Amino acid sequence: MFGKKKGQKKRKNMRIDTLIGQNTHVEGDIIFSGGLRIDGKVNGNIFIDSDDQAVLSLSERGIINGEIRVPFILINGEVNGNIYASQHLELSSAARVTGNIFYQTLEMAVGAEINGQMIHITADQAAETLQIDSSSDDDKPSLHLEKQD
Repeated sequence: MFGKKKGQKKRKNMRIDTLIGQNTHVEGDIIFSGGLRIDGKVNGNIFIDSDDQAVLSLSERGIINGEIRVPFILINGEVNGNIYASQHLELSSAARVTGNIFYQTLEMAVGAEINGQMIHITADQAAETLQIDSSSDDDKPSLHLEKQD
């Protein structure tokens, strides 16, 4: 009755390869692979570098002002921008989102705040959500992070 449903995906393990500390402020886009935890502030977009298993975790102290395009996302803090989760999005009770949310699977706790639309995407549409908009401002600096095996 309360067990895992047939065909339901197992929750992604959170492995942190990169940490942006609570006293860190990043200006510009971040492109990463592996696991990224943000405790600080990011003014820029967050994308993956061809890693369809990448995980982004935003702590309760973390703030992102920009678009997020990551397969697995856990939000505990504040996001001002659209979120594209091609696999799984988890919103904790402390999550505050101002922007539209595009998700394949969603887990949302009581108390999470969303000011925007919630749009379900199919598995076929999921790959398209990770595509970076090439018409964006190319003069913006970006931070490229890759996991080391």
